[in-house]
Amino acid sequence: MGQNSSKPPPSSTQHVFTSESPVNFSPDLINALQASPETDSTRSKDLELHIQQRVHSELARLDAEHSKRLAELQEQISTSPDSTTESIHPDARTPDQSTSSGGVDHMAAAEGDKLRDLSRQSVQKEIDMLKEKLKRRKLKEDVVQDKGIDKAKGDVINCLRLNDRRPLDCWREVEAFKDEVGRLEKSFLGKVMD
Repeated sequence: MGQNSSKPPPSSTQHVFTSESPVNFSPDLINALQASPETDSTRSKDLELHIQQRVHSELARLDAEHSKRLAELQEQISTSPDSTTESIHPDARTPDQSTSSGGVDHMAAAEGDKLRDLSRQSVQKEIDMLKEKLKRRKLKEDVVQDKGIDKAKGDVINCLRLNDRRPLDCWREVEAFKDEVGRLEKSFLGKVMD
C-alpha cells in the first residue's frame, strides 16, 4: 500500500486517433511533413518572436508619435504669448522695463490680491450654501427623535429575546419596523428633493 502510484505510467508518447471514416493523405503531403525540420516548439518560438517584433515596432511607432506631438506642443507653448499673464497684467513690463519706484509691481500685486479676494469670496459663498443645505436635512436628529422607529425597534428586540429559539415568530414586529423605516425614508426623500 502506498508503493504504487495512482496514475499508470505512460505507455507511449504517441497519440493515436481513430476515425469512423478512412482518411487518406497524399504521399507528397506525408513526405513533406516528415521531411520538415520544424517542430511544435520551433513554431511556437517563431510565433513568439514575431509577436514580440510586432509589439516592439508598434511601441516604437507610438513613442515616435508622442515625441512628435510633445515637440509640437512645446513649440506652440514657447511661441505663443502667455494669455493668462496678459489678461491679469495687461500693463506688465519685463524686469528691465520696470520703474525704480515699483509702480508696476505694486499694481500687479494689487490685482493679484483682488483676484485672491474674489476666489475667497466665491469659496466662502459655496461653503455657506452647503451649510444651509445640511441644516435643512438634519437626518440623524430626525432618526434619533423618531418615536415610531424607537418603539418598533424595541418591539423587535423584545420579541427576539422572548423567542430566542423561534425568531421567525417575530415577523409581525419586523414588518412593523420595516413600515416605520419606509415612512422615514419617504419623509427623508421628500426633504432632499425639495
